[in-house]
Amino acid sequence: MSTTTADAQGAGPTSRGADVSAGDKGGANRVLWMSTIAFTLMFAVWLMFGILGVPIQKELKLTDPQLAWISAVAVLNGSMWRLPAGMLTDRIGGRVVTIAMLLLTAIPCFFLTHATTYGALLVLAFLVGFAGNLFSVGIAWNSAWTSKERQGFALGVFGAGNVGASVTKILVIFVPTIIAATAGHVYFGIFKGGWRIFPSIYTVALVVVAILTFVIVPRRDRMAGPGKSMREMLEPLKQVRVWRFSLYYAAVFGAYVALSAWLPKYYVDNFGIELKTAAALATTFIFPASLLRPVGGWFSDKFGARRVMYWTFATMLLTTGLLMMPNGHIVIAHPDGSESSHLAYSIGLIPFAIIVFVLGCAMGVGKAAVYKHIPEYFPGNVGSVGGLVGMFGGLGGFVLPPLFAYTKQWSGFPTSTFFVLFLLTVACMVWMHLTVVKMLHKESPDLARDIEARTPSTASLSA
Repeated sequence: MSTTTADAQGAGPTSRGADVSAGDKGGANRVLWMSTIAFTLMFAVWLMFGILGVPIQKELKLTDPQLAWISAVAVLNGSMWRLPAGMLTDRIGGRVVTIAMLLLTAIPCFFLTHATTYGALLVLAFLVGFAGNLFSVGIAWNSAWTSKERQGFALGVFGAGNVGASVTKILVIFVPTIIAATAGHVYFGIFKGGWRIFPSIYTVALVVVAILTFVIVPRRDRMAGPGKSMREMLEPLKQVRVWRFSLYYAAVFGAYVALSAWLPKYYVDNFGIELKTAAALATTFIFPASLLRPVGGWFSDKFGARRVMYWTFATMLLTTGLLMMPNGHIVIAHPDGSESSHLAYSIGLIPFAIIVFVLGCAMGVGKAAVYKHIPEYFPGNVGSVGGLVGMFGGLGGFVLPPLFAYTKQWSGFPTSTFFVLFLLTVACMVWMHLTVVKMLHKESPDLARDIEARTPSTASLSA
């Protein structure tokens, strides 16, 4: 498929070729930065219930399970449409889809400011959760505009919009009175204060960013598969590697989403600190897990995505292995009736936060490495493949919190949260390593059997 070069402000779409011409680099940069801004905002909207849950629960007198379902339905709806959203972007371009999603999300976000019952809040939380689907749109859009040698970095920059998960937390940290000070007030005759001030702010921001996207990004868009049938776009989903990438992403992104919502409560329950402090500590996980994504993209461009995934999973195994250890000691009952304690273990707040920070670093790097694979293996189907992988990653964020709760209830150990993540990481690393070993046997059986042979080249590992 050839690339058509056109004036950035001309009319009509173009298909993506192997390279982006020099004249289009300015357009590619505008697409990258506006899509990243839009994604950061939409991610903030998607996960705002993680921190707003406390005042919502107090006002509506909700039980813990009722509150959990508000966040859960938002995460669910922010995952289930990623595949069709990515496919639509491949067909009609990311500019139209991004603007439409921003405006569509603004509608339930506005009505959320007037919700007064649990039923209404649950429905609107589900509809607002649609914001999370912008991820697969941005992946397909930036892949269509970016040359192959820069895709890892560009997709990493866009993916750093995950930092939007901390926006609401930061506002609560730096303006701790924003909820109490605005409670009972109505602004411009339509926007209510209290916890509703956040969806009010986000409603305005969504409309503003939609307008800026319309004005700033090139009107002549690029797309990966404008002429492809639905069957052709879904064909790559038959390949096992697509589902393997999906599991990887559930570990590095789904776990990130789950922990972003789970950590504030974990800190409060297990270390006895205030919500404001817990929110601040949670950001020390969210920031590296988001902002290091461009670094992960650069690493993947330079060293190969698979090699970076090995680093990621090894670090995640080490950190979750430490965090899953329960505080306590072993008590041995002796025949004479006496007892003795052995192997005492405990982890304090500071060491815990440092290890969680390292875990966030690994996830941030790993998220970019997973998506580096997709345009390399499926250059013409980034939307469909990226959409499926993103959907499973988001669904991981929906499934993991209940698993955290049930394993804690079953075992009695709060640290079982990290045992779940440890097992998920083990599954990913074993599957990946078996795939690499199988590849080596297939490509070079003599070398694979020779245990004294030199380490395979970087090119082989990155294949």
